[in-house]
Amino acid sequence: MDYQYLSSQHLSGFEHYKYSSLDTSPLSVYVMHPFWNRVVLLCPRWVAPNMLTFVGFLFTVAACLLLSVYDYQFYASSSDHPEFAAIPPWVFLFCSISIFIAYTLDGIDGKQARRTQTSGPLGELFDHGLDSWTAVLIPTCLYSVFGRTDFSVPPIRYYYVCWNVFLTFYSSHWEKYNTGVLFLPWGYDLSMIATTLVFLVTYQLGHEWWKFTVYGNIATGHILEIVFYLSSFASNLPVVLWNIYKSYRDRTGKMRSMWEANRPLVPVLVFLAVCALWAYLSPSDIISRDPRAYYLMSGTIFSNICCRLIVAQMSNTRCDTYNWLLGPAFLCTGLAILLPSPRLELFLLYTLWATATFAHIHYGTCVVRQMCRHFRISCFQIKPRPHSE
Repeated sequence: MDYQYLSSQHLSGFEHYKYSSLDTSPLSVYVMHPFWNRVVLLCPRWVAPNMLTFVGFLFTVAACLLLSVYDYQFYASSSDHPEFAAIPPWVFLFCSISIFIAYTLDGIDGKQARRTQTSGPLGELFDHGLDSWTAVLIPTCLYSVFGRTDFSVPPIRYYYVCWNVFLTFYSSHWEKYNTGVLFLPWGYDLSMIATTLVFLVTYQLGHEWWKFTVYGNIATGHILEIVFYLSSFASNLPVVLWNIYKSYRDRTGKMRSMWEANRPLVPVLVFLAVCALWAYLSPSDIISRDPRAYYLMSGTIFSNICCRLIVAQMSNTRCDTYNWLLGPAFLCTGLAILLPSPRLELFLLYTLWATATFAHIHYGTCVVRQMCRHFRISCFQIKPRPHSE
């Protein structure tokens, strides 16, 4: 766990990094920030901000693991598959509480850093890096509420809902890569509150409450799909493009060339194409056989691609156009299509998922350790300041 992923240029860039963000969401500014300002006062000053971030992430992981146990195939909330036992109500309550706690801890970690005077590039990288992995965990959890058959969308369509979340998250950091400012999207706060409420309603009224049509053949699961796409294409993406354009017009951004500005889009779009190719050409319909594994494999590799973009934009270095995990993804896709075998295809999926998970954890651990050594800090502890004589 001591591999040197960060170059001297990266570390030098981190030394000169200054955090710059803009949050204009009314929900965040007028509701959540006042709430977080009160909550953070309950947190002891000896608690490291990164510990709050990590514990919040673990709550989201716990919710995803629990739903994996009770609803691995996303059939438990489908009325036309009675052979699968329904998810116990307390699981939905646990997920609602866990996601709200994770959201709250994510909201106060920066405030805790300012309280304890421990703000720095490691905290932001740690926070946003884990958020990029959460981008697949929360949509995957939400799919268990609606199920994959009646009144909902099939796994292949929900997979692109997940990719919509990925690209929305990624575009914000691509925007910062070019503008130098992180414009926090409105959809994040709305989605976290909405997800918390959806799980809470499901706990109180059961998953059957969501089984109705809204208009014609459009059911609640389809509304969820539409809302995800509208939040991206109607609110996030136009704002991202406008902010990048404005930074060039006013000469306030990084002023990169057209190719350099769009370098970060190459690995993520190539990976999206590879995933779509496997899903559509799969001889055994792999995404229907094990959608959860396909979602989490894709989300893990996406998170690794995103983390490398975050490192590049924070250190003001050139973003990579290739991620080495694309190689195994290409290989598994090719073997699955050219050597049609249901057993082999599942083996390839699980192998790629395990490889990506190990590689991503290795990358994150090594980067954090390297930054801690460079800045002479501890990730999960606040080192006492020397007393002046």
